[in-house]
Amino acid sequence: MSQRLSGSPRTPVTEDERLLAQVPRERRAFTRTDSWRVLRIMGEFVEGFDTLADVYNAVTVFGSARTTPDDPYYEKAVATARMLAEDGFPIITGGGPGIMEAANRGCQEGNGLSIGCNIELPFEQGLNPYVERAINFRYFFVRKTMFVKYSTAFIVFPGGYGTMDELFEALTLIQTGKVKYFPVILFGLEYWKGLAGWLRDRVAGEGKIAVKDLDLLHITDSPREAVEIVRRARERRSQALAVPPDET
Repeated sequence: MSQRLSGSPRTPVTEDERLLAQVPRERRAFTRTDSWRVLRIMGEFVEGFDTLADVYNAVTVFGSARTTPDDPYYEKAVATARMLAEDGFPIITGGGPGIMEAANRGCQEGNGLSIGCNIELPFEQGLNPYVERAINFRYFFVRKTMFVKYSTAFIVFPGGYGTMDELFEALTLIQTGKVKYFPVILFGLEYWKGLAGWLRDRVAGEGKIAVKDLDLLHITDSPREAVEIVRRARERRSQALAVPPDET
């Protein structure tokens, strides 16, 4: 049985926790050292790249795992993913319940490629039944790479800390020029308006970000509008890739 490094002894220890824990050197076996874990991390990257090598212009959908099927946002996620799938966009989610399940379900209904990138957690989170192609990750940062690398847009439904984490990581990558032609769509005006107002009045208002950085976010309540934003991003990316790079 695994010995927990911190917190409740009844909660299983994840690989992320083992990686981030500071364990006295004398207690480390060779296969538990950080250098050994590099090989595991490399293997996880290779598996992800191999599994998703044929995926292009996917859309990653984020949102709370606690959203129930009778929640209006669940139905909106189903509808949005269905429309995207019908237009040729694969759908990627975290593979779990709630909004993730809704998006994978909508993708299947639209005859699209439904992908789930699941993560090892200290509490059980199995794959939802609408995932067609699954990858199981131990490390959050490897999983995050897959979300961005194979996507042309993020659609972010109401969610908690994990959803916010993915949201702000994407915004940082766009703001710093690491990814281009990559819209981030916040779905749910009522849910997100407080955050949008805080970013505008406090963060941009105090000069912590530029006012133009607020344009990196699109907020909508319409599946059709969300799909149209993604379509335009796909067109811009295709046009950019058709132009030969400057070799001077």
